[in-house]
Amino acid sequence: MVRSLVVLGDSTTVGVGDPVSGGWRGVGRLLAAAFAGARYTNPSFPGARVADVRRKQLPAALAQVPDAAVVLVGMNDTLRSDFDAVRLHEDLDAIVGELVAAGSAVVTVRFHDHSRVFRLPGALRRALKGRIEELNAVVDAVVKRHGAGCVDLDLMEGAYELDTWAVDRLHPSELGHRRLALAFANRLADQGCAVTEPVSLVCTGGLRITPLHHVAWLLIKGIPWVWRRSRDLLPYAIAIFYRAWIGRPETRRALMLDDEAVATADLGDHRLSIETP
Repeated sequence: MVRSLVVLGDSTTVGVGDPVSGGWRGVGRLLAAAFAGARYTNPSFPGARVADVRRKQLPAALAQVPDAAVVLVGMNDTLRSDFDAVRLHEDLDAIVGELVAAGSAVVTVRFHDHSRVFRLPGALRRALKGRIEELNAVVDAVVKRHGAGCVDLDLMEGAYELDTWAVDRLHPSELGHRRLALAFANRLADQGCAVTEPVSLVCTGGLRITPLHHVAWLLIKGIPWVWRRSRDLLPYAIAIFYRAWIGRPETRRALMLDDEAVATADLGDHRLSIETP
């Protein structure tokens, strides 16, 4: 029985993309409804990165002694110039490890190729895809070490369908949030958490989005967002282009785990050793 549920993360777990009267609904509230009677805690905030979850959200989550926890964070890290897979591993490992140690069933995510949803210029698309591959390698290592559940967003039903995404193409729509909540509920059920109310994919309707909203978002937020992220990703994109030009194409970097003992991953200029149980 799930008596306490915590949801940690960024604007997606806040519910952005699923507007209702008075604020956001989203994946957290939809998932909480699947565990009737559970105490629900959501310290998420927009723009959060993995380090923010560890420092600012995890203490509040642990104070609830959660039976179930969802961690959805990392995309904001891939869009920043100071992206560091080693540091991400340390922070995510601490988050999941402490929740598991507290007795919580934990579910996190592997990320999809977001450039297939939000179109970017070729060089920036390749740069973002490379970052997501590194982030997913970190997630794989942490999930394996702690026996956590994981939702692979790339394989989630409807991941690349238009109706899964909100007007900004950065956050899930109501249907997208429902699909996320259903996937999390299924993974928590796999870990022994009794789902008392199945998550429905039938949209009940939030605030109506019109074509005017699409145009307004593009002009007011969309173009400025692309400009800000371009400045962060451009140096990395140029590095990828340069390696290809001199005959050293960017290679996919992944954490290769040895089931018996220690695995080492080549992450940029760092060497990361991961000791498995």
